[in-house]
Amino acid sequence: MARPKYFLPSEVAVHNKPDDMWLSFLGKVCNLTPLYHQYKGHILLKPIIAEAGKDISHWFDPVTKDLRKHVDPITGIRKYYTPHGRFLHVPPPLPRSDHITEFGRPWWRDSAYEIGLLSQKTRYICIVNTLTLHEHVVEGLLALCFGSTPGINTEDKRWTEEEEKHGAKHLNHEINILNIIQDKVLSSTLFHIQLKKS
Repeated sequence: MARPKYFLPSEVAVHNKPDDMWLSFLGKVCNLTPLYHQYKGHILLKPIIAEAGKDISHWFDPVTKDLRKHVDPITGIRKYYTPHGRFLHVPPPLPRSDHITEFGRPWWRDSAYEIGLLSQKTRYICIVNTLTLHEHVVEGLLALCFGSTPGINTEDKRWTEEEEKHGAKHLNHEINILNIIQDKVLSSTLFHIQLKKS
């Protein structure tokens, strides 16, 4: 089984156009571009397009993993809560004969649109080349896999092969890069990773 791909919120935010539309919700990242092309021009796409590149977890109940529901004050019927307007695959508030129900699974339950998971605890990492004193700050996920960590794969082995060449500092104190995941310093906002002089 392949490991899921993780995306930064900033990576999802770049895909904010109808012909390149990603959304994140409940920790998942979905590419809804095929849905846009399938229903292009449909009025019920508007609320989804308006939220492209954003997290819409507030639309969903975290327990049921379905859209939030409420009791309609006029009809007294329990229905989906859509304050931004009804969107694709949400039934109309009242029974209608022209509502199509043969679309299969609603897009928010269809795993075909899922492309990965949303990174929850990203940190800014300052990478310093101590020979040239160049610094570069990047946002990243500090979940490097090492030999002792379950789930290691070939792309992570480059870190274990060169682990002696890398050092890490947190608040000007050297820390063991192999123990970053277990250390309590993960809650801080900035790490310095430096190349050691050979």
